[in-house]
Amino acid sequence: MAIRVPRIIKKSSTSLDVPKGHFAVYVGEKQKRFVIPISYLNQPSFQDLLSQAEKEFGFNHPMGGVTIPCSEDIFIGITSQFRI
Repeated sequence: MAIRVPRIIKKSSTSLDVPKGHFAVYVGEKQKRFVIPISYLNQPSFQDLLSQAEKEFGFNHPMGGVTIPCSEDIFIGITSQFRI
C-alpha cells in the first residue's frame, strides 16, 4: 500500500493571483501591495499618482506592479473617494 503525501505549493506574489480586471501597485515605505481595479485608471487623481510614479521611477518596475510614491494613508485616502 502506497502512502500519498500531499504536494505543498508555495504561492508567490505573481500576476497569477491578480484577478481579471485588476492590477497590482506597491505603495509606501514598506511597499505594501494593493490589487486595484483597472477602472481606477480613469480617475484624474489616480492618473496624477501614476505621473508621479513615472517621474520618480520611470517605467522600470521589477516587482511586477507599479510603485506609487506616496504613503499608504494618502493612497487609501485618494482611492477611497472613487465611486467605481
